Amino acid sequence: MTVAPIDCDLHPVVPGINALLPYLDDHWRETVIRRGIEDLTTISYPTRNPLSFRQDWRDETGRTATGVDVLGRQALDPFGTQLAICNCLYGVQAQFSEDLGVAFARALNDWIAREWLDRDSRLRASIVVPMQNAELAVDEINRVASDRRFVQVLLLVGSETTLGRRQNWPIYAAAERQGLPVGVHAGSMFRNPVTPVGWPTTFIEEYVDQATAFQSQLTSLIAEGVFAKFPRLTVVLMESGVSWLPAYLWRLTKFWKGLRSEIPWVSDPPGSIIRDRVRLTLQPFDAPPDTASVTRLIDHIGSDEMLLFSTDYPHWQFEGMQPLPAGLDAELTRKIMLDNPLRTYMRLTETESVP
Repeated sequence: MTVAPIDCDLHPVVPGINALLPYLDDHWRETVIRRGIEDLTTISYPTRNPLSFRQDWRDETGRTATGVDVLGRQALDPFGTQLAICNCLYGVQAQFSEDLGVAFARALNDWIAREWLDRDSRLRASIVVPMQNAELAVDEINRVASDRRFVQVLLLVGSETTLGRRQNWPIYAAAERQGLPVGVHAGSMFRNPVTPVGWPTTFIEEYVDQATAFQSQLTSLIAEGVFAKFPRLTVVLMESGVSWLPAYLWRLTKFWKGLRSEIPWVSDPPGSIIRDRVRLTLQPFDAPPDTASVTRLIDHIGSDEMLLFSTDYPHWQFEGMQPLPAGLDAELTRKIMLDNPLRTYMRLTETESVP
């Protein structure tokens, strides 16, 4: 690679619940021990599933990315990565108890800061928030945002309510106020079925259907007026895939033309709003693996500013050391790897700052 990239989506792995105990206060630490709360790894990424960890990255436990040295050796050094954003998917949002959810979110963010960001100056992170309660999520954003190494607010695409609903707006107000994009990542709180027609029985159903969840949430954000209410907010879709986007943009814009009287606050075509305000991480890049198809897909997206470089480490999305699809010219490659991430995450241009 001729450009030192910025990796916008990789995943440090919590080795187990005991790793978070030092970061819980006395009450919640005792609660975890007394109640025998086990690991919070969700079924989104089963440990033994081939997609969860690329085979050549697995250790003797079948996992990887449980330590900063391993992550650096496997995910940063080989690609010449200059900065990388850690998005930890440990399932703290799945707690039904709002108070326990807050405790775990606080512990996870503090663990990321101390065990990862403090140990490798190339690392940045997203703020994990307790999605169970918007007011408590805002408190966590405000608590953590003073550490400028946190560059984004992390939400899950499988939420309890659609993300555009007004009870979620305090989260967007806080993110906008702090100058933070909101990242919506594949995953779920598992309050509702992960498909529109009920619960699946296989992992492949859940994983493939994540794309429809992203479409639903993006439609909600547009129709409910989030982008009109918060004009400086950027939303990043992470691990959503890419190939669904052109047809979705066409369909949403088409029906907006006929139904725009229902949502008068959406004054511009949805496709224009999305191209201006929404970004997508590159992996998993799900277009056919030939130059003509990749070129056609990028052309149909209609913007060279929407894609952000990512490896999705340690998930198995590509072979070898080439995460970029074939067919990208040098200018677009630079935009995806460097320019687009820098325009999306304003804090990346700052020097390392620890409160």
